[in-house]
Amino acid sequence: MTTRVFLVDDHDVVRHGLTALIDAEDDLEVVGSAGSAATTVEAVAACRPDVAILDVRLGDGNGVEVCRDIRSAYPEVACLILTSFEDDQALVEASLAGAAGYVLKKVQGNELLQAIRLVAQGRRPLNSATTRLALRRLRESGEAAVSDLSTQERRIFELIGDGLSNREISERMYIAEKTVKNYVTNLLRKLGMSRRTEAAAFAARLSERRRY
Repeated sequence: MTTRVFLVDDHDVVRHGLTALIDAEDDLEVVGSAGSAATTVEAVAACRPDVAILDVRLGDGNGVEVCRDIRSAYPEVACLILTSFEDDQALVEASLAGAAGYVLKKVQGNELLQAIRLVAQGRRPLNSATTRLALRRLRESGEAAVSDLSTQERRIFELIGDGLSNREISERMYIAEKTVKNYVTNLLRKLGMSRRTEAAAFAARLSERRRY
């Protein structure tokens, strides 16, 4: 029985190379591809693959978010996240998005083919132990970064975790809202985070752990 594969990568050369590699196998077949996040779900709907291979970085989006969209609309499609570098944050997010596997582009061709076959059989190379280890490394690095925050930044970080808006924080700390925004920008940079929601979730987890 042939496993139907769909490719998502914004580089033509990568898509063509993967297609040649996969189509050379008797039990695998590339049935479609997309070069952008915007066109992926519609294209998947048209060809209904067994496995989708998604680059984590796309020109107009994120492969992890596309994975979440595919899994939501077509839960029978197994997703493999393909990336150029090891990234604990992306690994954890991929697992939460429902990805069955997380594969580095530097792997040998036969390793990628084996990963495709494994997820097509319902197995998950991205196991819970690997995800827990990545989550622990993220937590440890995040806690170290928190210790580098200034006193004001630490206070604002804690208030973000309590769910306060910038305006509420400015009122609580008697400083201008614009000043709060500047502090938030700086603390996100120090924590290596791009979104306020990430900081809020992390601050809430730290606060909960301190209570027990």
